[in-house]
Amino acid sequence: MDRFKVYVTRMIPQDGIDLLRRVADVEINPEDRPLSRNELLRNIKNADGVVGLLTDRIDGEFLDAAANLKGYANYAVGFDNIDVAEATRRGIPVSNTPGVLTDATAECAWALIFSTARRVVETDKAMRSGTWSGWGPLQFIGADIKGKTLGIVGAGRIGTEVALMSRGFGMKVIYTSSSGRRNGVLDSELHAELVSFDQLLAQSDFISIHCPLTPDTKHMFDASAFSHMKKTAYLINTSRGPVIKENDLVTALRNGDIAGAGLDVYENEPSMAPGLAGLDNVVLLPHIGSATQNSRNGMATLAARNLIAMLKGQKPETPLNPELYD
Repeated sequence: MDRFKVYVTRMIPQDGIDLLRRVADVEINPEDRPLSRNELLRNIKNADGVVGLLTDRIDGEFLDAAANLKGYANYAVGFDNIDVAEATRRGIPVSNTPGVLTDATAECAWALIFSTARRVVETDKAMRSGTWSGWGPLQFIGADIKGKTLGIVGAGRIGTEVALMSRGFGMKVIYTSSSGRRNGVLDSELHAELVSFDQLLAQSDFISIHCPLTPDTKHMFDASAFSHMKKTAYLINTSRGPVIKENDLVTALRNGDIAGAGLDVYENEPSMAPGLAGLDNVVLLPHIGSATQNSRNGMATLAARNLIAMLKGQKPETPLNPELYD
């Protein structure tokens, strides 16, 4: 029996590659960079299955090019790069990797909360540059965390875990819900409050974003949103960059409309809005939310298991179009 042909659009941890090689001949993009569109379409031409990244757009053109495709596995939780409806219309199963990176991303959000509130990057820079002249009572005054209000925008797996991690700091937790449904875990364990988006903006000392990127969430944090936040508030984003209108954020940070921000994702990655890098009241990470050994290995093996199931005509563990198997 002929083996399947699998294309991996960028090198992923070896555990995932080893799983795929049990059932398929695997070709991997040898360059440590995203493929150009032409390279991607050319390299998937004969593939039965593809493992790809958020930088790969999976749409009608992609599906036309991959005439033999039996399944596509996204090496990510987010899937705004995939036209799921089009894949479903063509009977092509697609999957993502939720769950395995929940803890790592939640921990990253907390790293940003602490580093923004206590001005960690700014003060580290002062030490390394040799400009610190010694302790002073008015130097580098930051914000308290204990007892403050934490607002969660998108109380799914990761947002819930970020909120639960606040227990050691006695924080009040409020959250929004696009569906209007309450989060039973947050309600029972933290006595959290479901509030409107405007209420969350007005009441939160720290806002942590964990919603998916959709037409409704794109640029939900813009100049208007910043004007409704406390001037002492901090905005944390480990979800998707375009949820924030980045030019408006630069203006808000520069003018003191909010106290600070911590970002792991950007509107036009890897670029940043002009002026963002020059601000001391923002902490900038290079999209490392899932960058722990366990999480990245878990993503690789889950993506591989998903793709192997799809190649065999079986339902993957985390399908994005499960109706194909009904």
